[in-house]
Formats: sequence, structure tokens, C-alpha cells
Amino acid sequence: MTGQESHAIEIDTSKPHPARMYDWFLGGKDNYPVDEEMAKQLLSVDARGGDMARVNRAFMHRATRWLAEQGIRQFLDIGTGIPTEPNLHQIAQGTAPDARIVYCDNDPIVLAHAAALLRSTPQGATEYIQADARDPEVILERAGQVLDFDQPIALSLLALLHFLDDEDGAADLVDRLVERLPSGSYLVLSQTTGDFDPEGAEKASALYKARGMTLRLRSHAEFSTFFGGLELVEPGVTLSADWHPELGPVVDVPGDEPIPGYAGVARKA
Repeated sequence: MTGQESHAIEIDTSKPHPARMYDWFLGGKDNYPVDEEMAKQLLSVDARGGDMARVNRAFMHRATRWLAEQGIRQFLDIGTGIPTEPNLHQIAQGTAPDARIVYCDNDPIVLAHAAALLRSTPQGATEYIQADARDPEVILERAGQVLDFDQPIALSLLALLHFLDDEDGAADLVDRLVERLPSGSYLVLSQTTGDFDPEGAEKASALYKARGMTLRLRSHAEFSTFFGGLELVEPGVTLSADWHPELGPVVDVPGDEPIPGYAGVARKA
């Protein structure tokens, strides 16, 4: 289904959802008590949950702007989350008004806000797909109705892979998606790491597991494997805050400790 279809939306408020927790961390209103409760539990492990969300968001803005400046005019964003302005299509079309963007998420509350994701420039296009990231063939088929898979596409999975365990086929998912991209396309990834606080990472993972959810925090080396066979853009796999900070406003965070998230952009030859 697309964001333009109309039907009853069933939202499960009995357990937290990553998209709604992310919304709470960013100060949004599209979340429920169960999401807030879980988010506050995570803050007891690392009080910088909101900073992590903002730093990741800022990376998305910079990477999207950089890609548009390189001439990319098609974007496929999987694990979109609840709209927070400026969103990816606004950044892309701000540089390239003719850019075409397809968003994808599996949370019904994102579908409820799909209209905000569909405000395209007249020259470009935006579309929303309601689908699970673990169904790449469904995503690719529907995205192909909007995007031209004979022309370069920027595929982004931002703050998504840490919700997919290795046993759930995280690497295979990325490989299957990248395989369908034409030469000159880009892969954009970010994810949280436990490299800087292994004990806290174990506690956070346990909180997710207790709620029947997955949190697979990967090391720098583990995260880097997702870019296998691709040409990493400088400065390579780095802390999210350190990827071309000159391309956007710096997110001011307290303290000297790094925000524990990695990011990277790579080109398919």
C-alpha cells in the first residue's frame, strides 16, 4: 500500500515501537506512554538519548545534502520514522527540486502522517510505502513505481540496522537491496554502537529483549562490513557527528564523550 491509500489504521500501544521512541527523544508528540516509559528506562542507562537522536538526524541532513550536490536525484529511505521537519525530501529537493523520494516504514503511526511525507515540489515526487524492512522484494517492487532503477539511487537505512540481529539476516537485507541498485548509486547507513560503553550497551540490549525487541549494537568493524564491495566516501566509517560536519549545523551536546553512533556513505561502482 502507499501513503495515498485510505483505510483504518491499527496502532499497537501495548508495547513500545522504535519510531515512536525516536519521536519522543526528539521532543515529538506522536508517541504513547509505553514509548515514553521505555525511552526513560534507556535514559537511565545513557542520559544522552535525545542527543543521539539529534546527532543521527543531523547526519541524515548532511548526507542527503551531499548526495544531492553530487547529482543524485533519487532517494529510497527505509525505516523513515515519524516525520520531523526538515525531512529527507525537503533537504534533497532544497538542493535539487526535481528529486524523487520514496519513504518506507512499518509503523502504522508513520502511515497516519504520510501526508507530511508527500509534500513534494512540483518538479519532483515523493511517495510512502508501508512495508517491513525485512521484505526487500516488496519494497523494491513498489519503489520501482516511482524510482527509475536504471539511474543512480541513494539508499538509506538510518538508525535501523541495530534493530535487526545478524540471525535476522541484517547483512543479507543490505546485500539484496544494494544488488538491485544501478552503478553510481550510494548506500547511507548509521547505527548505534556499544564500543564506548560495553556495560551500558548490555543493559540497553537487555531492556529491549525484555520487551520482545531487538537491539544489536555493533562495533566499528562489524558495522563496516555492511559496506563490503562498495567505495566508501571520505572520511569512511566514522562517528556520526564527524561525517562532514561542515555541511550542516553542529549539534551541541554536553560533555566530551562521543555520541555512540557510527555512520558512512559508500558508492556502488
